[in-house]
Amino acid sequence: MSDVASTPDVLIVSNLVVGYGDRVVLDGVSINVPKGGSVGLVGESGSGKSTFARTILGLQKPRSGSINIASGGADHPVQMVFQDPISSLNPHRAALDIVAEPLTIRGEGTMRQRRESARELLSRVGLDPHRFADARPSTLSGGQAQRVAIARALIARPALLLCDEPVSSLDVSVQARVLNLLAELRDEIGLSMLFISHDLAVVRMIADSVAVLCEGQIVESGDTESVISAPQHEYTRQLLEAAPRLPGASRPAPTSTLIDPVNFSPPAPFAGPSPEPKDD
Repeated sequence: MSDVASTPDVLIVSNLVVGYGDRVVLDGVSINVPKGGSVGLVGESGSGKSTFARTILGLQKPRSGSINIASGGADHPVQMVFQDPISSLNPHRAALDIVAEPLTIRGEGTMRQRRESARELLSRVGLDPHRFADARPSTLSGGQAQRVAIARALIARPALLLCDEPVSSLDVSVQARVLNLLAELRDEIGLSMLFISHDLAVVRMIADSVAVLCEGQIVESGDTESVISAPQHEYTRQLLEAAPRLPGASRPAPTSTLIDPVNFSPPAPFAGPSPEPKDD
């Protein structure tokens, strides 16, 4: 993995091949994420999405190909937002300490400065520090926990935010609020994102462009609205057919348009309501 300083792209993945034993999981995958842009990687379970994320993070060694990241001087240029927000947070620590943890690990600033930065990030993601600073993960709703996870990722000032199914475990209306937050952050601070999902409806709301991954290969890519409005590959059409409630698929809309949490209706079914509804 190398650093690319003078490029319009924050991430350049070229001809990536990854396998386990005799099995090839990713076969010649190439994806670019522009600075300040949002790219969706879409595929069903088993398509290779998780392996791709692990390889970008350096947790899986590729057999061949290259991964180049314009780090912008960041110690940890890629930060991850996971699918299950509750399990991704330390259950024994308060939200403020969780958010400040990347700065604490690096020994950056004084404790007071780190906690102040964490308070600012909690506010930025829509959580009142006076109310949530001392909250433990077990007291948070799924949406609140995912906001804490996003704040923790952002405090490290990453070049790229890697989101692996970040809303799939959340209720429909909560999904919309978290997607709204990510869209706002992208516009406000020029956040670069690689958004991994099985759900084209969700990707449409957050990604400028999309790559469709099928059995370890990119079978279609391009502008999100173009791919959704006129899919060229049969697998893409099958993904669209599996999303019967994809809102407004026939009429293009800017991906920066924020979502109406009341009317937004992605296709993935929700397992059931929380036993004790909490504010998100």
